[in-house]
Amino acid sequence: MITATDIELRAGARLLIEKATFRVNPGDRVGLVGRNGAGKTTLTRVLAGEALPAAGTVTRSGSIGYLPQDPREVDLEESARDRILSARGLDEVIRGLRAAEQAMATATGAERDRAVRRYGRLEDRLHVLGGYAAEAEAAAIASSLGLPDRVLNQPLGTLSGGQRRRVELARILFSGAETLLLDEPTNHLDADSIVWLRDFLRSHTGGLVVISHDVGLLEAVVNRVFHLDAGRCVIDVYNVGWKAYLAQRETDERRRKREQANAQRQAAALMAQADKMRAKATKAKAAQQMDRRARQLLASVEGERKSDRVAKIRFPDPAPCGRTPLIAEGLSKSYGSLEIFTDVNLAIDRGSRVVVLGLNGAGKTTLLRLLAGVDKPDTGRVIAGHGLKLGYYAQEHETLEAGRTVLENMRSAAPDLPEVEVRKILGSFLFSGDDVDKPAGVLSGGEKTRLALATLVVSSANVLLLDEPTNNLDPASRQEILSALRTFTGAIVLVTHDEGAVEALQPERVILLPDGVEDIWSDEFADLVALA
Repeated sequence: MITATDIELRAGARLLIEKATFRVNPGDRVGLVGRNGAGKTTLTRVLAGEALPAAGTVTRSGSIGYLPQDPREVDLEESARDRILSARGLDEVIRGLRAAEQAMATATGAERDRAVRRYGRLEDRLHVLGGYAAEAEAAAIASSLGLPDRVLNQPLGTLSGGQRRRVELARILFSGAETLLLDEPTNHLDADSIVWLRDFLRSHTGGLVVISHDVGLLEAVVNRVFHLDAGRCVIDVYNVGWKAYLAQRETDERRRKREQANAQRQAAALMAQADKMRAKATKAKAAQQMDRRARQLLASVEGERKSDRVAKIRFPDPAPCGRTPLIAEGLSKSYGSLEIFTDVNLAIDRGSRVVVLGLNGAGKTTLLRLLAGVDKPDTGRVIAGHGLKLGYYAQEHETLEAGRTVLENMRSAAPDLPEVEVRKILGSFLFSGDDVDKPAGVLSGGEKTRLALATLVVSSANVLLLDEPTNNLDPASRQEILSALRTFTGAIVLVTHDEGAVEALQPERVILLPDGVEDIWSDEFADLVALA
């Protein structure tokens, strides 16, 4: 299916992986893991054929279905249904059939005869591609991922970022590709959809490589684990499932500690003996040999693995503001004939905690975009109170300029901050050395998340609008976010599927979309978080 031979991966001048060789065979369900920035996304792009390795070769046999983290460029006028069907070329066939039907109903004579013949050819083609049963299969996959028929009939441009990503996931799963490469496939999925996806992937008979921070998915699906060790620039291959991998890694680490301790004791004894022998000229050569043997002994054992560095995430000290820094009155938003929500009112008081809940497509992201001033409401207005300073974290990282470097993005967020301070803050978010000169567009999803959060840290915002801030983060970095949520003293409006994030926020109020109903938070709402 996929064979990688002696591949080398780099991010700019930084070496990620060196001389890695492995295979992904039919039936292999590989969990690709490692800290943010270790090269997981870069590796999947190379395996998919969308990027080249710095050295080595990748060969592929059979079809590849690749789901990247970042949204693809698509025709926003195309319907969600046609986008999914295009995975097998069914969209053009079905459009052709509809056009031929129209011509047969309205044309006469030779033109009608041509339409009949065209309809017959297209119908034959449709049967080859799976017939109307394939269209029903696509609809069933979409429904299982939280995309009902009414959404499938909408143009892609009217869908939220989360809905468009689910369309892309449905398209990949419907494609029938022999090998699936999925980068964080559970992002934007509700609890029911995640359960369905686990069952689908577990039954996939081809190859699978999945990047995910969803431990439940990894436990249920993978039977091999590729661990990208950023410190050693290698890929450790474990031919076991997730729980066995965790146990084996712990066993390996204990073994490495024992071997290193034994080697250090033996080397110390050799060097001590060499020191005694050096006093006699007749034994100087033997002392040198003992020194060399001690160095060889230390070099022969693998050192204890260094713990992965974790971004130090602390939201800013909020700038002073009035009692109610942000107000929205009578907000409504529609896309074409599709009404997202109407007559939403809210007042965000200083230091308040608000969580926004609603089913996928209910308008949660749209509401935050209106509050942030990114989009304009159809009716109503957003009022900035005294001293308002907004900080907006967008789930698709739209606040970052892809063509500008990491450092340039940060300087745009804090133009008055000295560069030495900017670099210091970037270092705490694991951007150091040449990393700050990388364009934001080439960063992995986790790196973009860290950069977007870093721009918030320097913003002195007193109202944070956070849209799925824990997506794409490794467990340690996610814990940093949760800690930051607990300690921030400004106001927060949070959209999330992460129950831990809501627990850390300790919200006072909840806004339920699309109706815009506001209520006092209670534990009864907690069960809706993963479903919303």
